[in-house]
Amino acid sequence: MSGSRLATQNRNVTSSLLIVIVNYRTASLVADCLASLQPEVEALQSARVVVVDGGSGDGSTEQLTQVIDERDYSAWVELLTLPENRGFAAGNNAAIRRALHSRDRPEYIYMLNPDTVVRPGALTALLAFMNAHEAAGIAGSRCENPDSSPRQSAFRFPTILGELESEAALGVVSRVLTHSQIAMPVSSTPHRADWVCGAAMIVRTNVFDRIGLLDDEYFLYYEETDFSLRAARAGFECWYVPESRIIHFCGQSSGITGAAAKRNRVPRYWYASRQHYYEKHHGPVYAMLADAAWLVGSVSRRCRWTLLHRHSDDPPQQLQDFLRFSAQRWMTS
Repeated sequence: MSGSRLATQNRNVTSSLLIVIVNYRTASLVADCLASLQPEVEALQSARVVVVDGGSGDGSTEQLTQVIDERDYSAWVELLTLPENRGFAAGNNAAIRRALHSRDRPEYIYMLNPDTVVRPGALTALLAFMNAHEAAGIAGSRCENPDSSPRQSAFRFPTILGELESEAALGVVSRVLTHSQIAMPVSSTPHRADWVCGAAMIVRTNVFDRIGLLDDEYFLYYEETDFSLRAARAGFECWYVPESRIIHFCGQSSGITGAAAKRNRVPRYWYASRQHYYEKHHGPVYAMLADAAWLVGSVSRRCRWTLLHRHSDDPPQQLQDFLRFSAQRWMTS
């Protein structure tokens, strides 16, 4: 983005913005994120940041307090400490709930992961888009790798056919089920999406007024999908805005996605979040069929890779864990 264009946008963007960053034992990443936000916040003059620490207990609060003091961030950064780690949704809700009832209630709330670095102009571009598109209740930034290559950041809602397509990873299946693919193709222009990556997602505060906060029952993952579906049902549009760019060091805190996922097992809360999403919005029968579609796709892909002598890059014991969690869930339901 050229300097003149950015300057023009800065003059036009006056909306108040609250940025919420939830930390759990990632204080050094939060410090880097705040450093990238500083020029953006100063340019906007109407933005502030709340860092929510979810009971890290590892010295994070002391480290972040020192960063805020030594770098003179106190005018625009506040540290909110919680007694325990209740997950991404609950951490964001703690800051959002307070903001919605405050005297200086913001027009927008931007939920930002701690393992991100904001590119120059990212906030200005996102606010300019939201101000120009009144029907948009939610929008997401373009998430990038450190080398500037794009990550998939816009998605369709998960479905039975989408589960089959994503796990089968077979060209002919994907071509037939193009419109069921959960991850949408990376685009260089803004477009509608069902949901966007929760690592960098902006929401109008009146969306919270209409549909409520994030669902605390999600510890991590699927909370943004759930929220976006509820917003869509209430008539709000969701958009992907590639002019707003961030670097996302994906999976640094969870180890589920990104390179770290090759070393770590998928934790139980991912399976629980996925199950909660399907049961909440589609019912138990649909959830069971979605499990079956995932298993058919996964087993067929694994058999194909075995025949082709290809190495699997799946997280360790993923199939066994999926079967175990699904069996336990259905036996107790």
